[in-house]
Amino acid sequence: MQASQHLIDVESLRTKLGDDTYRVIDCRFDLSAPDAGEAAYLQAHIPGAVYAHLDRDLSGAPVTDCGRHPMPAPQQMKQTFERLGISNTTPVVAYDDQGGMIAARAWWMLRYLGHKEVALLNGGWDAWHSAGAPTRTGEEHYPPGTLTISPVSDRLVTHAELDDEMLLVDAREPRRFRGEFEPIDPRAGHIPGASNHFFANNMDETKRFLSPDQIKAGFKRSLGRLPDEQTVHYCGSGVSACHNIFAQVYAGLAEPRLYGGSWSEWAKLAAESEGADV
Repeated sequence: MQASQHLIDVESLRTKLGDDTYRVIDCRFDLSAPDAGEAAYLQAHIPGAVYAHLDRDLSGAPVTDCGRHPMPAPQQMKQTFERLGISNTTPVVAYDDQGGMIAARAWWMLRYLGHKEVALLNGGWDAWHSAGAPTRTGEEHYPPGTLTISPVSDRLVTHAELDDEMLLVDAREPRRFRGEFEPIDPRAGHIPGASNHFFANNMDETKRFLSPDQIKAGFKRSLGRLPDEQTVHYCGSGVSACHNIFAQVYAGLAEPRLYGGSWSEWAKLAAESEGADV
């Protein structure tokens, strides 16, 4: 897929308003205030957008991992996206107000299920609002979709599959990666051997994605090489890591892998192991 197919700009999306073949997913979410994103959606959103809540819709009961935002089982993902009106041929656009940090999780989940017609709104809600584009209030619904899924199982890495040969890439900010600051998880630090590529490095000051060449250069600066299909991305709980995965694909590189449990799971299991040894 060409880079342009992974991103859509405000003006292009405006031309799709009223086109009932499209689905727009509002993924706004605040980790420190879990109800804030949905409240913002109800107050104003892109016309026709449905809302996906990170905790309720884009996370599920622990199956492959026990991190803070466990990856839902494929059947649960299918049911969620069908409820949002998505079928096999439905083009989807996801957005948030964090440059795609949450929306990329929805993008990743759909691609994991085998649904490729999904893009991010470049600049997200901020770009839409700044352009003076139309908005709507309240909750929106569509008739349920019918989605046939073909999960690409090797895209999701479990804790047991991690090994020292993998190129592990941590998407968290450098202070958290270095263990100098940890606002969420009980233990600070990173998985031994991991490299750090802060997901915000994929964007400019307006929260729009850099060009593919700029993103490649950024990965090279962070990792000393370009990531490939065997690269495993992680973060605190498998959310912002999807932003790095999106950036890698958008830059024209091979689609990599996700460690869904991420630091929240790794640190928890490490602590349990240490306790068992006492």
